[in-house]
Amino acid sequence: MPDKRENVVVFPFMAQGHIIPFLALALHIERTTNYKITFINTPLNISKLRSSLPPATSIHLLEIPFNSSDYGLPPNTENCDAVPYSLVVRLLEASASLRPVFKRLVEGIIEEQGGERPLCIIGDIFFGWMASVAEELGVFHAVFSGAGGFGLACYYSIWLNLPHIEIKDDDDHFSLPDFHEASEIELSQLPLTMSEANGRDSWSVFHRKYLPEWTKSSGILFNTVEGFDRTGLSYFERNLNKPVWPVGPILLPIENRARTSKEGELICKDWLDSKPETSVLFVSFGSMNTISSSQMMELAKALESSNKNFIWVVRPPIGFDINSDFKADEWLPKGFKKRITESKQGLLVHKWAPQLDILSHKSTSAFLSHCGWNSVLESLSHGVPLLGWPMAAEQFFNVKLLAETIGVCVEVARGKSCDIKHEDVAAKIETVMSDCEKGKEVKKKACEVREMIRNAMTENGSSVKAMDEFFEAAKKTMRSGTGSKRHVPESNVTVVN
Repeated sequence: MPDKRENVVVFPFMAQGHIIPFLALALHIERTTNYKITFINTPLNISKLRSSLPPATSIHLLEIPFNSSDYGLPPNTENCDAVPYSLVVRLLEASASLRPVFKRLVEGIIEEQGGERPLCIIGDIFFGWMASVAEELGVFHAVFSGAGGFGLACYYSIWLNLPHIEIKDDDDHFSLPDFHEASEIELSQLPLTMSEANGRDSWSVFHRKYLPEWTKSSGILFNTVEGFDRTGLSYFERNLNKPVWPVGPILLPIENRARTSKEGELICKDWLDSKPETSVLFVSFGSMNTISSSQMMELAKALESSNKNFIWVVRPPIGFDINSDFKADEWLPKGFKKRITESKQGLLVHKWAPQLDILSHKSTSAFLSHCGWNSVLESLSHGVPLLGWPMAAEQFFNVKLLAETIGVCVEVARGKSCDIKHEDVAAKIETVMSDCEKGKEVKKKACEVREMIRNAMTENGSSVKAMDEFFEAAKKTMRSGTGSKRHVPESNVTVVN
C-alpha cells in the first residue's frame, strides 16, 4: 500500500552550502509534522547524505540521474566542493538540464501515491525552472533560500539590473534601483563574477534567465529571523508580490552532521576545554573558499601577534587544489606552526572542523568568517560576534547588514585578492575580543540577537508561526487552487539598531 501521508518534495542545488540547510529543513519538517519527505539529489550527493540521516528517519532519498561528463565537467562532479570556482557556473548550467528528468520523477511520485499530488515542492534559489514544472503539475511550489533576506535581495537586484555597469570611472559607489533601503554599495563589495559581469557573460545569462522564474512560485521560505531581516524580506514581498515565510534559523543538529574525523573532534574539544572562557578566536572560510598565499601569510602573522588563542581551519591557498594536503612549511611564516603549537596559542585543523561544537563552546569568543549565511546563523545562535571576510556570492552583503545595521560584526577584508596588513587584522581582532567600547557593543548586540533567535523558535515564536502559515497556504492551494499572501503587521516587527 502506498504511504498516504502528504508528501513534501525538496531539491537543493548541488553544493554543501545549499544541501545542508535543505537537509536541516527536511529534518525539521519530519520532527514537527507528520508529512512524508522526499529529498532529491544526484547519486553522489545522496550517497553522502545517508551518513547524516538518523537511523529511524522516514525521509526518502531519491536519486536524479546526472552525468557531469555530458556537460564538460570532470567525471563524478556532482557538488561545487569538487570543482574550482571557475566551473561552478557550468554546474549551474548543467543543473538546469534536470528540468525534464525532475518532472518525470514527480510524475512517478504522483503515480506511486495513487494519483495524489505532493503537498508542495520546495526548490532551490538556483532552480527557478522548478516553479513552472510545479505549475504544470498543479503542485504548490516555494523557493527555499538558505541565504538571508537582505543578502539575497542585494544579490537578486544586482544580477537583474547590473547597476554598477553604468557608474562613472571616478565613482566607486552605486545604488540599487529597486532596493534603496540597502543604501549605497561599493564596487569592492561585489564578488568577482558580479563585478566583471556585462550582461553577456555566463553568470549574467544564467541568473537573468532563471531568477525571474521565481514569479511563478507560490512564495519564498527564508532561513532567517524576521526581527533582524525585515528589510530584505520586504524587498521580495514588494518586488515579487509574493508571500515570504521567515522560518529560521533552521540548523542541522550536531548529531546529523557528517563527521570526517572523530579524532579531530576530540582534539578540538580537549584544546578548547583547556582555555579560559571567551578567549578563543575561531577562523574558517567555509568548505568552498580559501585565500591567497600572501593573505595567508599576513593572517598568520596577525593571529600570532594578537596574542589571542585561536583555532584555524586551513586549506591550501588559491592556485592549489583546495582538497590537497596543507603544507605549513611553504604557506605559513617560518616556524609558525611549531611556535603556536609549543605555546599552545593556536590549533591548526586541516580542511574540516566541528564548527557548531566550536561555536557553542564556552571558550569561543569570536568567529573570523566568510559570513556565509549558515555560518552566520550558527554563530549568532550562540551569541558569538563575527569578524567578516566575505569571499563570494551574497556574503559581501551579509557583512554589510551585520556590520552596518545589526552591529554584530567588524569587517576585516573583502575578497580573495585584496591586500591586507597583519597589523590591521590584529587590531580588528583586538577590537572584537577586548573590553574596549566597540568590543563590548558588538558582544552585547550578538547576545541580543541570540535571544531574538531563541524567541523566534519558541512555540509561539515568529519563525514557528511562519512555518505553520506556509503549510496552511500549501494546503489551501492544493484544496482550492488559490494562494494565500502572508501579511505581517509592521507594529509587530522588532529591529536591531
